[in-house]
Amino acid sequence: MKPNVRILGIDDAPFRFGDAETEAVGVVVRAPSYVEGVMMTHVAVDGRDATARLAAMIGRSRYRDNLALVLLDGAAVGGFNVVDIEALYEATDVPIATITRDEPDAKAIEKALRARFPDAEERLAVLRRQDLVMVATAHKPLYVSCAGIAARDVSEAIAKCTVRGAIPEPIRIAHIVATAIKKGESHGRA
Repeated sequence: MKPNVRILGIDDAPFRFGDAETEAVGVVVRAPSYVEGVMMTHVAVDGRDATARLAAMIGRSRYRDNLALVLLDGAAVGGFNVVDIEALYEATDVPIATITRDEPDAKAIEKALRARFPDAEERLAVLRRQDLVMVATAHKPLYVSCAGIAARDVSEAIAKCTVRGAIPEPIRIAHIVATAIKKGESHGRA
């Protein structure tokens, strides 16, 4: 990846499971940490609209043509509103990667989906479509899944835009903004 590459980080705002929707915030960062723009959309809590809503947000952005990568904080937003990263890549023509701090517990996720959603099989199929790969960082490993990009290139992008800790700046800043929108002040970990 080129120096000063533009990466969009996306995270959802805090929500309660009784909420109909929550915000999803995107922050465009020119690596390593220069914020160029912020965008926002809404997604249904536990819904099925995340992929389409994120694709529309990215598609209407003036930064879209210059993005090298989209990093999502996890494979779902607004609870279990699962993002189909392959479909998001196809819709935007921008490589997509999900990042999680801890290795997801696949059995616990499957149990929760089956207990709460009649369409659990469809959501699970989307989650299982891409392999989860461990990526080393200077601090602790992250777990990524990718569409339109190789894991080694995501690892390089993470290294380029991580200033402190293990979380890349685009996701860390998106988390700060999303939390402040909902709570009035940022707090918590991305």
